[in-house]
Amino acid sequence: MKAFMDKEFMLQSPVAQHLYHTYAADMPICDYHCHISPKEIYENRRFENIAQVWLGGRQPDGSLAGDHYKWRVMRSNGVPEEYITGTKPDRERFQKFAEALPMCVGNPMYHWCHLELRKYFGYQGVLNGDTAEEVWNLCNDKLQHDDSMTVRGLIEQSNVAFIGTTDDPIDDLAWHKKIKEDPSIKFTVAPSFRPDKALNIQKPGFVEYMGKLAQAVGKEKLECINCVTDALTQRIEFFAEMGCRASDHGLDYVPYREATKEEVNAIYQKAMAGEAVTAEETEKYQTYILIHLGKQYHRLNIAMQMHYNCLRGVNRKMNALLGPDTGFDMINTAKCGGEIAALLSALNDTDECPKTIIYSLNPADNEQIGTILGCFQNDEIPGKIQHGSGWWFNDQKIGMENQMKSLANLGLLGNFVGMLTDSRSFLSYTRHDYFRRILCNLIGQWVEDGEYPNDEKALEKIVKGICFDNAKRYFAL
Repeated sequence: MKAFMDKEFMLQSPVAQHLYHTYAADMPICDYHCHISPKEIYENRRFENIAQVWLGGRQPDGSLAGDHYKWRVMRSNGVPEEYITGTKPDRERFQKFAEALPMCVGNPMYHWCHLELRKYFGYQGVLNGDTAEEVWNLCNDKLQHDDSMTVRGLIEQSNVAFIGTTDDPIDDLAWHKKIKEDPSIKFTVAPSFRPDKALNIQKPGFVEYMGKLAQAVGKEKLECINCVTDALTQRIEFFAEMGCRASDHGLDYVPYREATKEEVNAIYQKAMAGEAVTAEETEKYQTYILIHLGKQYHRLNIAMQMHYNCLRGVNRKMNALLGPDTGFDMINTAKCGGEIAALLSALNDTDECPKTIIYSLNPADNEQIGTILGCFQNDEIPGKIQHGSGWWFNDQKIGMENQMKSLANLGLLGNFVGMLTDSRSFLSYTRHDYFRRILCNLIGQWVEDGEYPNDEKALEKIVKGICFDNAKRYFAL
């Protein structure tokens, strides 16, 4: 029997162990997509206790922020909501989570938590209801008194070279500006352009948001579709000046429905008048805006990320009570591979297709995505069109293995830009270590089985590339 999470954790062959320890373990981290706060980075926040880091909760502005992976674990163990997102004391909330954690056998949350406890707090034991007090005291003492446990300290000791946050086009990026001007911050933090609210013409709040977008470009209102595209271009250019390397689109599904500018303008005017738009009209507007944005991304060397096939807020009662991003989302089954290809093809017609990373929450889409990639690669950069790392519910051993096997079968795994945290937690950089172990074990097994030669030079390039070097090249770090 192997020891629990020893130094060879998940590394099941001598080759896997060699690849990990020699090439993967010490590579820098490019966390090109996450949801952490640039404000907390600049202010170098110090957390009072481990519950604040792990469970989050109600913020000073009244919003909820935290790790909804952990919230789902607690709900699945029958924990009352008042201990999850409510106002119960942090010590009691942590106790409830510690009692739920042992039930996570086979769940990546069990590994993530213990990787974080070992790396950042030096705790070699196992967290459960009986050890919760010991862990609480140990973690809180380090968080409160160790200077390496501030936000910047956590990032630096994690060997993070680059962080791509997620930012709305109307954001003034004031915290990013402060970070850029602070010579004491040694790692790079860049905004990522997330224009979902400008695309969601069919959803409540669109009219109000377009008013805010107008204000962001110094206008009273955006009167026509040309005004909308001009405003988005101005904001993209501002983001690029602030170091933006990537955009991000969180789409229910990727649409493609061609329309003339006149048609799209009429749809926009209808929505701005407060009238409901049809599904067909929504797709025409979104397609028009996506094509415009894609061309700007290409011009400015910004990668386009597309996340799709999530059905959000399906528990209507809890979604109304707590709001979005609180743990009530699920895998969707939208079929839009043809539309993705049509969108890329439309951009490719004028040689304006940007670097693109495609993520589906539905693992059934892996092979379809893998075949889309090969249709639009070119000599601009190796792996220009990428199959994104296992996302959200696929961010676990089987999900990541399946994504990489699919990419290997249908494309070039060696050009993969690798892992990202997609997280709101400053402790989640251990997920890169988790990924690297899975990666090295997968490649190591192929070598052990005689399916790939034991070519040290080639293996070094592949492993280092997927861990960091490919992302460094792809995002022009």
